[in-house]
Amino acid sequence: MSKLDKDDYKHAVKQMSRELVDLARWVADSGARIVVVFEGRDSAGKGGVIAAIRRHLNPRHVRTVALGKPTEREAGQWYFQRYVEHLPTKGEIVLFDRSWYNRAGVEQVMGFADKGEVDAFLHATPTFEKLLTDDGIILIKYWLTTDQAKQEERFAERRDDPLKGWKLSPIDVASRAQYDAYTEAREAMLRATHTQNAPWTLVDFNDQKQGRLTLIRNLIDRIPESKVPRPVIDLPPLEGEPSEESYAVIDPLPDWVPPEAK
Repeated sequence: MSKLDKDDYKHAVKQMSRELVDLARWVADSGARIVVVFEGRDSAGKGGVIAAIRRHLNPRHVRTVALGKPTEREAGQWYFQRYVEHLPTKGEIVLFDRSWYNRAGVEQVMGFADKGEVDAFLHATPTFEKLLTDDGIILIKYWLTTDQAKQEERFAERRDDPLKGWKLSPIDVASRAQYDAYTEAREAMLRATHTQNAPWTLVDFNDQKQGRLTLIRNLIDRIPESKVPRPVIDLPPLEGEPSEESYAVIDPLPDWVPPEAK
């Protein structure tokens, strides 16, 4: 597939953003509850596509959940418990940047969960997810696929870019040698949890821009009845002249000169 032109990408994202706004308005109006799970290898592009989805949406209607390492208390709970408290209420979309599937991926491959815990998770997950969908939650699960060569390229970019360095963790570095083990774990996960009520959708993210467009298009198309009339808000003329803001003026910042220019 040829590389997507930057202007074409921006135009496509803008068009889809309008549809996402309509979708979010429908969710708020109808009281629907939507959970979207984003899984994939490190550097696949989960954060980027979530940011693209959320960019123009009302933050009251859309939340991102990206949980870190469990606390000692959370580690002693029912495994799904800390995720349950982040599920949506009526009129809300929740985007999981990684999810309960951590157990089938990084926890298994990096040795944070033993075989018995992983097997129990794979056995319980279809039941857990059926409880969600039976209660009316719309559950959509995406796996972002990335070749190892592309993953290495992105790791190097994160290492060399001070603005992206926070994305590269010691776990990411340690997992580089486990690419095949992650593949094996993913296949077992798909076999156990790709169900009729909560199927997986795999999206090619070797080209992240194309991947975002493909995923967002699929997400919009999964919710076909998502249009409600846009509210018409009237702005009558002000009475009198517009008022000026009252504020205390602070000293402007001095002209900034790059260190290398001094």
